[in-house]
Amino acid sequence: MNKTLSTSAWIAVALLGAGAVGVVAVRRGEPINALWLVVAATCCYALGYRFYSNFIAAKVLALDSLRATPAERLENGRDFLVTNKWVVFGHHFAAIAGPGPLVGPVLAAQFGYLPGTLWVLAGAVFAGCVQDFVILLFSVRRDGKSLTEMAKEETGVIGGVVAYAAVVAILIILLAVVALVIVNALKDSPWGTFTIAMTIPIALLMGLYLRRIRPGKVLEVSALGFILVLLAIWGGQWASLNPTVAPLFTLRAPTLAILIIIYAFAASAVPVWLLLAPRDYLSTFVKLGTIGLLGIGIVALHPTLHMPALTRFVDGSGPIFAGKIFPFAFITIACGAISGFHSLISSGTTPKLIARETQTRMVGYGAMMCESAVAVMAIIAACSLQPGVYFAINSPAGLVGQTAAGATSTISGWGFSVTAADMQHLARAVGEQTLFNRTGGAPAFAVGMANIFSQSLGGETLMALWYHFAVMFEALFILTVLDAGTRVARFMIQDALGHIYKPLGRTSWYPSILATSALIVAAWGYFLWQGVKDPLGGINSLWPLFGIANQLLATVALCVATTIIIKMHRTRYAAVTLVPLAWLVTFTASWQKILDRNPRVGFLAQARVLAEGPATNATARLIFNNRLDAGVTAILVVMVALVLIESVRQWIAVLSGREEARVKEAPFVMTRLAEDRA
Repeated sequence: MNKTLSTSAWIAVALLGAGAVGVVAVRRGEPINALWLVVAATCCYALGYRFYSNFIAAKVLALDSLRATPAERLENGRDFLVTNKWVVFGHHFAAIAGPGPLVGPVLAAQFGYLPGTLWVLAGAVFAGCVQDFVILLFSVRRDGKSLTEMAKEETGVIGGVVAYAAVVAILIILLAVVALVIVNALKDSPWGTFTIAMTIPIALLMGLYLRRIRPGKVLEVSALGFILVLLAIWGGQWASLNPTVAPLFTLRAPTLAILIIIYAFAASAVPVWLLLAPRDYLSTFVKLGTIGLLGIGIVALHPTLHMPALTRFVDGSGPIFAGKIFPFAFITIACGAISGFHSLISSGTTPKLIARETQTRMVGYGAMMCESAVAVMAIIAACSLQPGVYFAINSPAGLVGQTAAGATSTISGWGFSVTAADMQHLARAVGEQTLFNRTGGAPAFAVGMANIFSQSLGGETLMALWYHFAVMFEALFILTVLDAGTRVARFMIQDALGHIYKPLGRTSWYPSILATSALIVAAWGYFLWQGVKDPLGGINSLWPLFGIANQLLATVALCVATTIIIKMHRTRYAAVTLVPLAWLVTFTASWQKILDRNPRVGFLAQARVLAEGPATNATARLIFNNRLDAGVTAILVVMVALVLIESVRQWIAVLSGREEARVKEAPFVMTRLAEDRA
């Protein structure tokens, strides 16, 4: 009877989800309710987790709850540490959930709500969640080794060396960009800076409480952290209004850059239980709590999606970024569907904390599913704005005009009505001077989120409060990527240096910890400093590479995962990673960004057009940056292509019988943990 009821319930969920997806996909000519997106996403995630992730866990990976994990076998109180599964989930979600699921879907909304929604749902269930899950499990079975070390062991020395060079280069660029986003979000913002700063001592207190004062009391420390975070948020508002305190937390970009560099070094060097894990767990309160409130607000208000399903910009002429739906919608959304950066966390800090193999399903597949839900909320927040307002916020002045009258005239000419008075009223409501040309996606998400919150909680009088809360919320999202990413990069540097001098490869040896932490922080810190001091050059010019680099990282991860699955004699299940790999490996976006003749798309075309114009210092810098972007993109594509070729060579050799199908796992050791630690 129970089985019959369960089967009937899941059939109902499947039918409901199919109906909701059908409405989202085929409705044309009139706005639809945001609830359709919520229902479609909820059903897709429920079915994906219940059935697809369970299939992967049982048939492809064969999870073993009796097998001791590296957190148990190699526990050193610093990096390897048996940790409560909810704390690990919080750490992992906080570490992977960066700017991508908030910013990418907002930018991709220029195509309409349909392309982004379909890719976020399908991409997460069948690609992103799968990548995170399998890489996490494979790293757990290899003593928490990094993606690059697994690439070297499983695809060969050439593939491993090339993968290492590609991943380190991409990671340095990514961390510098992320740090610059944080600086720009917090500069001259005492409220955001105060609240973010307070999360550090709160995390230290939580770490000490859980480790020394009341070991294992997760509920107690969760309640303590939640209360203190609420006080920090309230304190941020107080600090911004206090004439004595506000100047102390109103920091310029160079000062913030230095402080962020110092913080990242500390987060990488101190024991994971003291700062990184509790701070990420703490951040999850704000992240999941805010997204939960946003979800409740959407369900309660069921706002209308004013953005059409497909806009006129599907032809590639979009004002926010040029390029057609394929491949640029997928590259832009990135983290909301599949993100290569996640594979570095799944083979970095997280596998060193997992108590049992069976937890990898919840942490790997489940945390990515939560991030995808964030992306759905971002799509709703952006598309619930009037299209004219959305384009006025996100379109650069160079395309729509420098004045409010010129911008509104241009945007209205596209068929999206907006007036200067509308924009002035909205800016005043959120406490800003202007909202024109606030490119980057984050301001549009903050406005959409504030609009939904203000309609359900407090009305327009609190819209400014909600807007600045959203800005702080985004900064908190991004900062956790920086600290976790720096620690992962440190592990990778230690792995490499250990081949030169073995003590440097020991993650518990403090001289190695300090030296490698300083090395990686100096690498991305240099580019951050250039970006802060020179807004025309430095890392700012590398931002277009963010999405491409992220997808190339995912390609490397899926190559490694497919190789291991084939070597495990589970070739018939290799499609779970091979299909998303085939989708990513087209390299179409990279090719177009390098060689497309449209100067709004191709790096070299834009450099050529600039070279034909007046010669100024700024123009010379832009020409150099575009050529640098083209060169970096080409190098990354070549390196990732080599990894792919080496992987295919391994597949053919194993399947033809020319090489033995042998994986490089750590020996099986029976766990000694009690069942309640699972």
